[in-house]
Amino acid sequence: QVQLVESGGGLVQAGGSLRLSCAASGFTFSTYAMGWFRQAPGKEREFVTAITWGGTNTYYADSVKGRFTISRDNAKNTVYLQMNSLKPEDTAVYYCAARRGVVAHMASAYDYWGQGTQVTVSS
Repeated sequence: QVQLVESGGGLVQAGGSLRLSCAASGFTFSTYAMGWFRQAPGKEREFVTAITWGGTNTYYADSVKGRFTISRDNAKNTVYLQMNSLKPEDTAVYYCAARRGVVAHMASAYDYWGQGTQVTVSS
């Protein structure tokens, strides 16, 4: 059974940091690209960042460049999202996703999804 289990969301003040984790099981993690998406109230789910299966390339939405960092630990079957300098506009439900092979920026291209975790940034 494929499972992506997210953790680390919560409430943080503007300028603060959070680290999200997504633990994967039920598939060969090291052969899948991983991504993070987010969805704010009233908005479509949007691409945040992604990392190739080998961890050699990363991609970021313009809105988070310089503030967020994606990483993965294939030995632990886990992908991380380090979020620094958080802004109120970062408030959203954050989802991790897995895609066999190459990175994609479209949510529809991903094979597996986590349950989502709420990140709320107060001013």
